[in-house]
Amino acid sequence: MRARFFYWLKVYLGFSSKESRGFVLLIPVLLLLVTTMGVLKLIRRSKAENFHVQYLATIDSLEASGMVLVSSPFPVFNPQDTIVKKSNSKQLENLNRIPFSEADSVILQIVPGIGQSTASRIVKFRENIGGLHSKSQLSEVYGLKPETIEAIWEYFDFSPGIFKKVKINQAEVEELAKHPYFSYAEAKVLVAYRKQHGLFQSSDDFLKIKIFKKEWIDKISPYLDFQ
Repeated sequence: MRARFFYWLKVYLGFSSKESRGFVLLIPVLLLLVTTMGVLKLIRRSKAENFHVQYLATIDSLEASGMVLVSSPFPVFNPQDTIVKKSNSKQLENLNRIPFSEADSVILQIVPGIGQSTASRIVKFRENIGGLHSKSQLSEVYGLKPETIEAIWEYFDFSPGIFKKVKINQAEVEELAKHPYFSYAEAKVLVAYRKQHGLFQSSDDFLKIKIFKKEWIDKISPYLDFQ
């Protein structure tokens, strides 16, 4: 019988003699695991049934003592909790629309959905990159939801304005890497290329570095000073 079983494993499953012996040793382990899982499932089901019986017994004893059980008039789930709050038009009438570039972490909290920590992240992002040239850049702020970004432009005016640029032909690796749009590796390649081939005349020179995508070059170009 054993020889026939090993022959079947070899012919139909392609097992070697060593693999067949290992498979035979594995079978009891698999059976033990299946049995253990079945026993644990029965134990959990038994505990759940006992809890339900105790619960019903408690309800019966409370009713027998004269207590009347009523359900709560309030729903456990309030659908209003999932509705995004819209900006109050009357509130907007009472506010001056100032440029977004002038809003600090305190003023930003007037926008629904923006608290102290989110406002701080927005200001830090704006300051680190040196200003915004597009509204869409706010989507890069961690934790800022699309509906909150839309609400920001109900309270503030946007005009492209970059107040800090990187002198690409003078900056060293460490300085470049401080900008959020540059990794240390990218900064290192740019500086090495500049030292080998001369000063950059425009961002088009970056296209000569084959590893850089045009999308990334277009993204960083507004923050570079080539003089």
